[in-house]
Amino acid sequence: MTRRYRRRGLTVAGFLAAVAIIAAGAWWVAFTSALDQLRERGEADLALAADRLTGQLQRVRDLAVVIADHPVLKPLVLGQGGDVAVADAQLQRFADRSVGQKLWLADASGWVLAASDRAAARFVGGTRAFERALDGALGTATGVDPDDGQRFYMFAAPVFSEAGPVAGAVLVRLNIAQVEWNWPSDPSPVFFTDAMGVVMVTNRPDLVLTVRTPGPTGALPDEVYAGAMLRPFPDRREWTVRSHDLWVLEDRPDIPRRALHLSRELPTIGVAAEILVSLQPALRLAWLQAAVAAALCLAFGAMLFYIAERRRALSQRLEVEERANAELEARVAERTEELSLLNEDLRHEIEERHEAEAALRQAQAELVRAGKLSALGQMSAGLSHELNQPLMAIQSFAENGAILLERGKADKAGETLGRISDMAQRMARIIRNLRAFARQETAPASRVGLAAVVESTLELLGPRIADTGTRIDWKRPDFAAVVMGGEVRLSQVVLNLLSNAMDAMADVEAPVIRIRIEQDAATVRLVVHDSGPGISEPERIFDPFYTTKEVGGEGMGLGLSISYGLVQSFGGRLTGENAPGGGAVFTVELERAEELQ
Repeated sequence: MTRRYRRRGLTVAGFLAAVAIIAAGAWWVAFTSALDQLRERGEADLALAADRLTGQLQRVRDLAVVIADHPVLKPLVLGQGGDVAVADAQLQRFADRSVGQKLWLADASGWVLAASDRAAARFVGGTRAFERALDGALGTATGVDPDDGQRFYMFAAPVFSEAGPVAGAVLVRLNIAQVEWNWPSDPSPVFFTDAMGVVMVTNRPDLVLTVRTPGPTGALPDEVYAGAMLRPFPDRREWTVRSHDLWVLEDRPDIPRRALHLSRELPTIGVAAEILVSLQPALRLAWLQAAVAAALCLAFGAMLFYIAERRRALSQRLEVEERANAELEARVAERTEELSLLNEDLRHEIEERHEAEAALRQAQAELVRAGKLSALGQMSAGLSHELNQPLMAIQSFAENGAILLERGKADKAGETLGRISDMAQRMARIIRNLRAFARQETAPASRVGLAAVVESTLELLGPRIADTGTRIDWKRPDFAAVVMGGEVRLSQVVLNLLSNAMDAMADVEAPVIRIRIEQDAATVRLVVHDSGPGISEPERIFDPFYTTKEVGGEGMGLGLSISYGLVQSFGGRLTGENAPGGGAVFTVELERAEELQ
């Protein structure tokens, strides 16, 4: 057991070591790939900043070259006369048009002949920019003004004599603060260093006049920075990753802690452009991809470990199951014999159940038939009277018609024959309703006009209604109340409800049955409301053989139970309850059928 756990521990340790190596590889690949992207973005930002500075200084350089040949200034340098006050005014006008600049005109010895600001005029001989101009080239210089402490950038353009040698120079000095004030807020620190490594232009104020020692050319600050507060550039550690120069700087809020350093020389203005691009996005991406790789490896390893454990557990279970299979097979053989006997018994029970269901359906049909016959028996006396009256009238009208014909009164005989026809039609209608009510309906539910069913049932019950003195409050609806059902079976439901209502109102003076048909979007409701004493046990009214009539009476307690089953066979619902104002209310709710167009 101990050996097995030890082997498992070594496997897990080896897997974790492999995961660490894969995560480290993913980190390295992601980091170096992100460095390439950061370099492309940083070089684009650096080129944009360099072009911005070069363009601004280009205008100053062009101004120095143009002024060198100005007709008001050149005679002073060549010793051809000229007015110093006019020259000073001309230089002042140039300075006013280019804010933040100072202009001087000096001879070959370095003495200032004219200036835009006499208070700031000084001996300019010996400076790098002036000496470069005396050589016939455009000179540049950077430094700090000892008077106001402002950083400046200077261009010196030579003034040539007619014979060719340089006779003097025009010096244009630009206040660097005027260059920086409208720079956009770049996300990365950008700075420009001169030949001595002094940061002269930058978008980070804390880096102004810091010195990178040694500078890009290996030189040190000379007298142009005498008295200036130069500070060391922030401490850093540098290393190279696949030709990328990476810096780790001291923790400052204005510069990134870890950065990619990029630089490019700008020989046209004599400075080097540098940028520090934060490594935070690259590190974040690298760590994220390393975490994803480690998570995938761990998930894959966990799945393999789970599969291995499952296989080992399954092998152990198989050993146990193989031992149990023999015992199980013996028990299965015993149970198979028992189940065969049980199946035989079950088949007999199923056959008996089918026979019982068939007998039940037959009994239900007989009950429905018995209910119809019972209703017909109750109506027989009234119907005999209804049929006897037309028969007697027909006999009387026939005798009268014969006498009228003998007397030659054909018109009167025709009227008598018409009355005989009306009586015959009335008898035919009563017999037709009886035959329809008595026949056995087996067709499925179809479209039936509920109002017509109510009126035919009222015609069948006409004698009993008259005998009981019941007032029927029936109002045919102004819409086509078409439902899904069977006409005969619906007639039996309506007849049962009306007969029960008249039975319940046997002891009520002026009995009334109110019949209404209502409908909504999906259903049609037939509401039968009587003025009787109500229902004593509403929850039992649909139980078979439940009746409130006296023992030995005509009722068997099956009418409402049969009606309930018939309504359910149409997919409807039959409910009964006591009305708030007295009496019982029965509601037949049926599915509404669409009207034919």
